Amino acid sequence: MTPVHCIVAATDFSVPAGRAVRRAALIAKACHAELHLLHVVHPLALYPGPDIRPADATCNDEAAAKGARTRLEALAATLQAQFGIRTHAASRIGRAHSQIADYARVVEAGLVVAGARGENSLLDLLLGSTTARVLRTTTCPVLIVKLQTQQGPYRDALVALDFSPGFAAMPALCRAVAPDARIELLHVCDTAIAERMRQAGLDAAFAEDYRRRALAEAETRLQATQPEGVCARHVTAGYPAAAIVERAASLRAELIVLGRSGKSGMQEFLLGSVAKDVTNAADCDVLVLAPATAEIAKP
Repeated sequence: MTPVHCIVAATDFSVPAGRAVRRAALIAKACHAELHLLHVVHPLALYPGPDIRPADATCNDEAAAKGARTRLEALAATLQAQFGIRTHAASRIGRAHSQIADYARVVEAGLVVAGARGENSLLDLLLGSTTARVLRTTTCPVLIVKLQTQQGPYRDALVALDFSPGFAAMPALCRAVAPDARIELLHVCDTAIAERMRQAGLDAAFAEDYRRRALAEAETRLQATQPEGVCARHVTAGYPAAAIVERAASLRAELIVLGRSGKSGMQEFLLGSVAKDVTNAADCDVLVLAPATAEIAKP
């Protein structure tokens, strides 16, 4: 049984979305999964503000929707012929992130694939990144495609583990998405904990001893994990997001896999999140698992 049987690829027909769709097709072929292409139309009329559209805007919207549907069906047919996979074309009207999350839930998708940024860059800046919102609202794993080079199968992947519930599923999902890749497991001991100890007035030697013990314990736990296909393990200390991105760069990894915290949207906005920071800073693709559903990736 493969971890991923249905993949949803969101597209707005931009160049970044095109790269994401191709990556989704490659993964669908490797996983023997169905690929659903989803295009979400979100006219400005859906957002608060005065209606400044001309009287024939409704007709224009209908024509645009029809044209998008034609392009989507043609793209689905091309991918089906090129990759030998089953494809479906679907379009929705509404806010992109909520429509993507809802569609993925309806078709019981095991993976959502999206580009880092589409054509609507100005709207993303004004209203918040669609990609960030998809990460918060989608309950299945989300792959953010950032690589701009010619795409082939992933060759090197980094799986960042924090030993939270469901972490054991992450290497299996990585192997499904990157079947031929060299996979390294990484755990980062957050140095901020020892720093807060010192700021609280605790003895510096005690804080340093805590750091050493945390590293040793993490090394033991990481070595005890025996997921199939893992080639290496590495433990380090630092700020998690920065350490993950730095390690991925040193390995020239093309894929980072990590889990998302269970913070609420406001908490994440105020405090930030490792997954969000890694997604923003990494030069490679990033696969993020939602906290409540990490177990769905188990084979």
